[in-house]
Amino acid sequence: MVVGEVATETEVLVIGGGPGGYVAAIRAAQLGKDVTLVEKDRLGGVCLNVGCIPSKALIDAAKAYHRLAREAERGIVVEGARLDFARLQGWKQSVVQRLTGGVEQLLRGNGVTVVKGRATFTGPNQVLVENPGGGNEVYRFKHCILATGSRPVELPGFAFDGIRILDSSDALTLDHLPLRLVVIGGGYIGLELGTAFAKLGSEVTVLELADQLLPGTDPELVQVVARRLRQLGVKVHTGVRVLGWEEAPGGEGVRVVFRPEPRGEGAAGAGAPGSAGSSGSEEQAVVADAVLVSVGRRPNTGGLGLELAGVELDERGRVKVDAQLRTSQRNIFAIGDIVPGPMLAHKASREGIVAAEVIAGLPAAADYVAVPAPVFTDPEIATVGLTEEQARQQGYDPVVGRFPYAANGRALTLGERDGFVKLVADRESKVVLGAGIVGPEASDLVAELALAIEMGATLEDLALTIHAHPTLSEAVMEAAEAGLGHAIHVLGKR
Repeated sequence: MVVGEVATETEVLVIGGGPGGYVAAIRAAQLGKDVTLVEKDRLGGVCLNVGCIPSKALIDAAKAYHRLAREAERGIVVEGARLDFARLQGWKQSVVQRLTGGVEQLLRGNGVTVVKGRATFTGPNQVLVENPGGGNEVYRFKHCILATGSRPVELPGFAFDGIRILDSSDALTLDHLPLRLVVIGGGYIGLELGTAFAKLGSEVTVLELADQLLPGTDPELVQVVARRLRQLGVKVHTGVRVLGWEEAPGGEGVRVVFRPEPRGEGAAGAGAPGSAGSSGSEEQAVVADAVLVSVGRRPNTGGLGLELAGVELDERGRVKVDAQLRTSQRNIFAIGDIVPGPMLAHKASREGIVAAEVIAGLPAAADYVAVPAPVFTDPEIATVGLTEEQARQQGYDPVVGRFPYAANGRALTLGERDGFVKLVADRESKVVLGAGIVGPEASDLVAELALAIEMGATLEDLALTIHAHPTLSEAVMEAAEAGLGHAIHVLGKR
């Protein structure tokens, strides 16, 4: 196709085939639009291929393998169990292929045209697509949805090489289990993968700059995870700055150098949840076979020609959008990791639906009041809505209801007694404002609480809803009862 002479017309052009992009494309097609989706790599994006799905497959396999050693107390004695890491990776990839193949079928079934290539704007209504096999194509659109995702942040001095210095995608595609693993960054990605590798047999050390693991998460929830990490033998250093790395003497791995970060008076320091007690100012070092760098992600907004399309970015390189996900160029929308807000696949998917419906003329807008945030550590953490402190900062007088897993019959039958459900509500109206769960299946239980916040439910609504017995979900009901002051299965203040 000759540039400037012939262009393919489409009503809606979606750039990026991840959880935001492919959902947006399907919804727009359902609403009667002619849709073209351009993806430079693999359908499903980072999430399905090298992120959410393969990591959870690895995490669940690691949980099963590690649990074998704990089953003797329940009368199940397993002898001679061993880990076949190559076979585990093969199974994990089969799960990925099943899901990505399903995405392709869904797009085809909904009449979406899928184009392989890299798209670059040449104007506010046109892109140039570079095909991987050579040659370019021009597409002219009425509306465009940007869904180009994000990539790992690379620390200075820690260039990713896929062998010794790994990003999260590299860690998920290793062909062998590292005997010693250093994780730089104690956020959700680092702790999820670090925990999985520890359960599979790696010696894991976590280095985190902030004063606690999972910065920004309720410290009460983090304390339970930190305790489990210690039980797994994971060494954790919070409040430390990584200085660099070098080859270990004799070529025996990588030597990572770090030191405690100076803090102001009263800082949490070594006493923070998850800290191994790093103190003083002297440099320390740890030797490992591989280093996983997981210090955040940055939006993929470079190299798209956004300036030619009239799309503005903020100071952090994210696309500026309004409540309907419109950019500064009103026929171009942006969703997912490239716009402000948490980088979560389910947020991107919802934004994709909103953008498609706005394009179709429906009254839609993004609503971030109840966006659940799961962390697949051991035990899991899941939060939604406001924390107790955030509620207080917004002018509420919060009341808190807690219920421990140790008092839940189903949790005990699972051999899981650590964790609790914590509900935050307005003291006067009892309307649920937020929730935090730490414990098994927290990522599933949080859905009920997201719905409660979305619909404006009260603690009484949750307490009056009959929950099946014996189930973990009863802990939600009992936490609501605790918030109302009449918990049944825990002793309250008299």
